[in-house]
Amino acid sequence: MDIAVDWSDHALWWPKKNVWLTHTRSTLDQYGVGAAAQLEFTPMHKNLRVQLPDLRYMDFRVDFSIKTFNAVVQLCKQLGIRYPEELSFCKPITQDNLKYNYSEKMIKKKSTAATKNGTPADTNSFIANQSHNSSNGSLDRSAASHHMPNSPTRTPIGSPTGTWRFNSNGVGSLNNTIDSIDGSDEFVASLANSPIHPSEEARNRLVRPKSLLERARMNVAWLDSSLSIMEQGVREFDTLLLRFKFFSFYDLNPKYDSVRINLIFEQAKWAIMNEEIDCTEEEMLMFAALQLQVNLQVNQPQPDMNSGGEDDIDRALSELQMSLEGSHVSSTPADIMHIPELADYLKFMKPRRFTLKGFKQYWFTCKDMNLCYYKTSDGTNEDPIERISLRGCEVTPDVNISQQRYGIKLEVPASDGMTDYLIRCSSEEQYARWMAAMRLASKGKSLADSSYDSEVKSILAFLSMQHPAPAPVINPESLDIQPELYLAPRFVRRIRGKAVQRILEAHANVKDLPLTEAKLQYIRAWQALPEYGIALFLVKHMGHKREELLGVAFNRIMRMEPNTGDHIKTWRYNTMKAWNVNWETRHMMIQFEEENVVFSCLTADCKVVHEFIGGYIFLSMRTKDANQNLNDELFHKLTGGWV
Repeated sequence: MDIAVDWSDHALWWPKKNVWLTHTRSTLDQYGVGAAAQLEFTPMHKNLRVQLPDLRYMDFRVDFSIKTFNAVVQLCKQLGIRYPEELSFCKPITQDNLKYNYSEKMIKKKSTAATKNGTPADTNSFIANQSHNSSNGSLDRSAASHHMPNSPTRTPIGSPTGTWRFNSNGVGSLNNTIDSIDGSDEFVASLANSPIHPSEEARNRLVRPKSLLERARMNVAWLDSSLSIMEQGVREFDTLLLRFKFFSFYDLNPKYDSVRINLIFEQAKWAIMNEEIDCTEEEMLMFAALQLQVNLQVNQPQPDMNSGGEDDIDRALSELQMSLEGSHVSSTPADIMHIPELADYLKFMKPRRFTLKGFKQYWFTCKDMNLCYYKTSDGTNEDPIERISLRGCEVTPDVNISQQRYGIKLEVPASDGMTDYLIRCSSEEQYARWMAAMRLASKGKSLADSSYDSEVKSILAFLSMQHPAPAPVINPESLDIQPELYLAPRFVRRIRGKAVQRILEAHANVKDLPLTEAKLQYIRAWQALPEYGIALFLVKHMGHKREELLGVAFNRIMRMEPNTGDHIKTWRYNTMKAWNVNWETRHMMIQFEEENVVFSCLTADCKVVHEFIGGYIFLSMRTKDANQNLNDELFHKLTGGWV
């Protein structure tokens, strides 16, 4: 063409087949391109508007031709986020998207649209694009329209820090992945702390699921990690959301992860504020108090994270010492063979329908991941009334601080589903000891495990933050606190008129926390909620007419009641032998040691479920080797469903 332009970032795009022709060693004939085919010669890197978890919009140049997983890895490198495998892109959804299931019509449409080379079609075309220049129907394009396609300028929308300019090695060149940033330290610092008040536009676009079914429908928005962004209907200047997808956060280190910690905190905050996860009134006030402390600490000087060069070494040595010594096993020869045991009087009830039975007191023992109960402490030499194996059970807190209720709900696997048990403790200390023991036992760990003491301490710390102080340490008139910015809507309605006073009373418990520690405490409290990290899908099991919820967590899969969320059955990943998809029927099969489970997914493509399971398996294989490289080939092998 005799034009002095670097064309190295350009490639051929085949609109009709929805595929990039990036294998340059293949001929057009091998691709199946005929004389009448229309191809586009277009840059692979294009402008994409990205909404971060703190609701800020930023424009980046993203590679539209590589797999979405790899595009996220490149973007996280720009943002200074370690462990990018925990994040992914999803399309913006509206409240209307939560009214409908992922239809059979869309499944048929995608199966017929699959390309000849075996690549599956777009897994979330349920969320339609209005046009190639639209923003998925979820963001006004007017703010982005002034950017030229190859402009190196990125304007963070709603950011108080102004415009950032990214260096590049030439317009349209492959090096436009933008690894270097002018004032990168300043840029990272702006991401480490978010604006206290996000834009009204961003807040108004948040969706609030009103039921478990609507929560399940939200997972339709995730992009397929094995396909490129372009293949999934996204075009230049469109908007995608960058979110943490897998709730298995590895090595959260304040020294290196200021941006990552802040974005996890922000995603947790908006999940709680939008009622995507349930919590009690005391827990909600605790979250509000921690959020207030974060806001108060943003402009205060913070301790230097880089001081003390031996912190990482000391931490590694202490972890090694704990793992070698254990927390209970004494070094004396007489105690080495002793198996730790918990024993105490607890109140107990086996809930049954249509009965008015209350709690009765029994003598309980917990040993070797087994829970036994007797009529009295003198009867331990006899057979117990019942012996309950805690391995693989579900342990859920049933706590209400104001009512002095410290309960534990146990759901134990049985031949006909899950058997429920309700246990009540008399004090916080007793509750923490038994709750920690049952949580560890459900994961296959005994009381001798080194993490038992730290588990007890974390439970007590979680409870202590929920106690209201006798009086607030801050004058309510000195701060302009808008309750709707700190509390979920139902709590604003419930404690209207007292909200500010209650938030400040709860804040007295966390008033001494520095900024990063307040965020970490918020994240830990979020992780302690019963519904934390469970991705929901509405499924229909083969041979069953009834629809059920399937919950996918970082260590287990659950069959759940669609209305109440009660667990019907739980399978741990360590009992799973294989998982695969029949792409013709869109059925997924999971092979466990005891049975095979086959189902179709009604609220998302089965590929999304497959990717969640494979992703968590991939994340569980991470080690503490500081020099480990991200094995994207293994990730795609575990999540892609294509050998």
